[in-house]
Amino acid sequence: MSLDANVLGTDMGHVLSSVLSEVTGAVYVVNPTQDLTKALVTDCSDILTNDTSVRLLSDEQRLKEVMDNFIVASNAAELVDSNVLTLRVGDVSEPNSLIVTTSATVAMIQTNNQVAGLIADEIEFVTSVRDSYEQAFESATSYPLQTPAISSVRSTLASEIGDETRSDFDSVLTTLQTARDDRSALNEVIISLLVAAKNNVLLYDISKWGEDVGIASKATFSRTKTELEESGLIDTEKVPIDVGRPRLRLKLGHNQLVRASSDQLAGVAESLLA
Repeated sequence: MSLDANVLGTDMGHVLSSVLSEVTGAVYVVNPTQDLTKALVTDCSDILTNDTSVRLLSDEQRLKEVMDNFIVASNAAELVDSNVLTLRVGDVSEPNSLIVTTSATVAMIQTNNQVAGLIADEIEFVTSVRDSYEQAFESATSYPLQTPAISSVRSTLASEIGDETRSDFDSVLTTLQTARDDRSALNEVIISLLVAAKNNVLLYDISKWGEDVGIASKATFSRTKTELEESGLIDTEKVPIDVGRPRLRLKLGHNQLVRASSDQLAGVAESLLA
């Protein structure tokens, strides 16, 4: 594919999609901003195929910060598992974010209101830049992404906990992704416990699922449950079992949450946690 015009817009996802829409082969994404990485794995995942190999090279701390967002990390894991995306970290001295294809080098420039993809396609220049970052990528260190792929999270939540809980989980994630609020108080463990409580799921079941799929340990689920209970967001009731200590059934603990629809759950929970 030949990029023959600069791309300008107000949304990183739109501009990046325009740059990548017909690209095939190995594409180097160098020194991406957090916004660029988010757009790559959430807004552009549908246009990336097995004909495309995205090789992302970043500063380790910057990549760690953006991958602390569950939505970003779980979508990135989906692409990694599909062999479309490879994440590596190293010493990146490039001042701009670059997209390097086989035929063009695109500098991604972002201001408060606009995003621009500035294209250079002179063949000798592109070849030189590409060779440089190919070598840098090969010598860089693989990034150990620990978050499970979103498809695995969704499918196991449905099969092990139930379709309604999975549907509520999806609604909360969609709400948060639409809002694009990086300051959200809701992480993946809180979301899992809230939708479990909305569906009266046992703490044992949701925490076992969460540990098995790779979201967090049972201890983290238990500790977070206690914090949410102390904040009044959830309640528990004891459920006797034949042998051993009773198990705890999760229930929503605040009337506003009880009345909230699944797409309102995140906003109400955040307001109560504020």
